[in-house]
Amino acid sequence: MKITGNTKVIGIIGWPVSHSLSPVMHNAAFEHLGLDYCYVPFAIKPECLKEAMEAVPALNIVGLNVTVPHKEKVLKYISEFSEESGMIGAVNTLKLEGNRLIGYNTDGIGFTNSLKEAGYPVAKHSLLILGSGGAAKAVAFQSAAEGVKEIIIANRTVSKALSLKNQMKEYFPLLKIDVTGLSYDELKVVTDMVDSVVNTTSVGLDKGDASPIPGEFLHKGLFVCDLIYNPSETKLLKYAKEAGCRYVNGLGMLIHQGAASFRIWTGIEPPVEVMRQAVESTLFP
Repeated sequence: MKITGNTKVIGIIGWPVSHSLSPVMHNAAFEHLGLDYCYVPFAIKPECLKEAMEAVPALNIVGLNVTVPHKEKVLKYISEFSEESGMIGAVNTLKLEGNRLIGYNTDGIGFTNSLKEAGYPVAKHSLLILGSGGAAKAVAFQSAAEGVKEIIIANRTVSKALSLKNQMKEYFPLLKIDVTGLSYDELKVVTDMVDSVVNTTSVGLDKGDASPIPGEFLHKGLFVCDLIYNPSETKLLKYAKEAGCRYVNGLGMLIHQGAASFRIWTGIEPPVEVMRQAVESTLFP
């Protein structure tokens, strides 16, 4: 990559941010297309977020990804945000237009596009979402926008699941949405009520983690998605494979949310397979 005085800078802000695969993914895409862009990670402490946002126009940073813990807090420092960002209450993508920062959230479209790629669009399906955090919100709102038939939100703290349900009902009043806890008996009941399951929790990140759903609850015909992509096969996905379920990990969501951000910044169709190969070669050399 050749950096010149004309090179456009895009980056990612978070704390920490050294683990992010976005620089690998986007720089591979820029190089493949011969675009004079570079993608840089910026480690921004939470107490420095305001100053960082004020510096973006001054430094002419044309775009940013936003990751934890800044996705919600950054809203107060931007000029405008998209409809999906307003519904979810978080942004993961910023674009500089003049001196104005415009916020977007591509996490949800990354999720649904990854399922379309797997031959399983969410429309008319019933979805059990494990967790109620930022990823769960993005999954739930985008699935609702694309015509999911029913959503059940399962969370250890049921009040948080109920809060997400109430938030969604403001935008999708006719959609059937239920909430439940994560006890053995509760999960047994709701797993039989849906045709797809998505884990948005961090359970499975460590190789010693148990599955967020007991393996005996999984049955053939169920579609299982774990948003974790490293390790590539969590205990949940191992059980899904043994039960004869169709399943995907979170790598597709990572790639497709990045592709959506790429389109916002450049207006150019991203080389999705190049981005995928760059990430896979980093994760599984």
